[in-house]
Amino acid sequence: MEGFNYSRVSEFVLLGLTDSPDLQIFFNVMFFIFYLMTMFGNCLILFTILFTPHLHSPMYFLLSNLSLIDMCLSSFATPKMIMDFFAQRKTISFKGCISQIFLLHLFTGTEIVLLISMSFDRYIAICKPLHYSTIISQRVCVGLVVTSWMVGFLHTMSQLAFILYLPFCGPNVIDSFFCDIPLVIQLACIDIYVLGVFMISTSGVIALISFLLLLTSYIIVLVTIKDHSSIGSSKALSTCTAHFIVVFMFFGPCIFIYVWPFTNFLVDKVLSVFYTIFTPFLNPLIYTLRNQEVKTAVMKKLRNQYLYLGKMTPRYPVQ
Repeated sequence: MEGFNYSRVSEFVLLGLTDSPDLQIFFNVMFFIFYLMTMFGNCLILFTILFTPHLHSPMYFLLSNLSLIDMCLSSFATPKMIMDFFAQRKTISFKGCISQIFLLHLFTGTEIVLLISMSFDRYIAICKPLHYSTIISQRVCVGLVVTSWMVGFLHTMSQLAFILYLPFCGPNVIDSFFCDIPLVIQLACIDIYVLGVFMISTSGVIALISFLLLLTSYIIVLVTIKDHSSIGSSKALSTCTAHFIVVFMFFGPCIFIYVWPFTNFLVDKVLSVFYTIFTPFLNPLIYTLRNQEVKTAVMKKLRNQYLYLGKMTPRYPVQ
């Protein structure tokens, strides 16, 4: 790196998910529908919890923050990917690429800590119900959410501190639909393989440890309720299974991509779709809309809105 006689590239070229025009149309239509449904579902949950007084409890406070993060996570790259379909040359500026990396690791890091916080909340509610209101107060929940964002911010800054000062003089082609560290770091003009593997693998190890913590909490919850009624155990098993599927879809790709970076597997692009598009779409369905209390509140809000719009619609007398 002596001298730094490198000219930094001004933009990167994104190759997207596929070269096939037909598949590009299919993916863009599908992702556009998923994106709209993700935004609608999470907004509906967020506003339902916000404007329903009896849902102002610690659990629903954490769920509303999960919906907010999912909206952010689904928006950092998906809208650009959809708009790039209409562009002949899919490019992103250097600053735009760095911004995508910053937002990706901010939101994923925050969501990881928030999922652990939600797991802790459910563990206390099921395993220590008599002490729940004492341990999980509104102040504690706010602290958990603030901690989640702080950890996410510190994580993404630690990653950017490594990549910001690398020289990029070409090539500038990224084989994906968004920028991420394992893809961008390979374009640096110097050999940083060993240090790069160490830095990126750190993210994978963090994801792996977090996943094991969540898995352990689910096992403890299931063991705790095994002596309860069969109906309660069956419902808890169904809920934990659904939660675990979403957690696996979020953590699995992260672990695979970041623990073994620089693999150039085509499967990496497919896996990245899961935690950037599918997981934000599934989270409201699995974590919130399966809850009968939230489901009732959502239906009530939609019914009231329908009646309100019906009253606002002008009615003309029949001639």
